[in-house]
Amino acid sequence: MAKTSRNKMILHRIQKMRTKVKINTQKIREEMLINLQELFSLAKQQAQNKKLELEQRQKWIRVASYTAQVVNSLTKSFDEAQVTKDLEKLEKLIGEAVAKEKDRGVNTTS
Repeated sequence: MAKTSRNKMILHRIQKMRTKVKINTQKIREEMLINLQELFSLAKQQAQNKKLELEQRQKWIRVASYTAQVVNSLTKSFDEAQVTKDLEKLEKLIGEAVAKEKDRGVNTTS
């Protein structure tokens, strides 16, 4: 009898962990979506900033477009490795968009 109740206890703990992981994953996903939506809005504002050259505005359009793709991907599934790759690519795109602005001394706030 002790063996059966111990096995049930182990199974119960596993089920609790699965539930906790699922809840935490959903919370993380929700927070990421909020942050990505904010990033999309900021990139869109930069893309519409008339003070920037066309080339810079196009880079910000790429950032906004890629951000939208990441949001779309994240709403479908949560793959931590893929999200990490996507965020690294976004960081690179933003770095490229910001680099020339800093070189030219352009004020990016609109």
